[in-house]
Amino acid sequence: MKKLSLLAVALMLVSFTAFGGQCPGMMKKFDAAVPSSRASAAQIQEAKKLRDEGEALHKAGRHPESVEALNKAMKLIGA
Repeated sequence: MKKLSLLAVALMLVSFTAFGGQCPGMMKKFDAAVPSSRASAAQIQEAKKLRDEGEALHKAGRHPESVEALNKAMKLIGA
């Protein structure tokens, strides 16, 4: 039982680290995609807000939420 608990904690830490490394790449991809996006100005504005929210969440260490916000932003601009 003790080994199972340790394994669960280790897997959780690995998943948070993986999300943490993913955020900066997603932000760069978003920034590169905005100029060629065919989304409306309102969609781009909303997507930029989500991107900024994703960056703030990343800096706060809340990586799963950051990835979620960045994915929403990418979908809005069609990337």
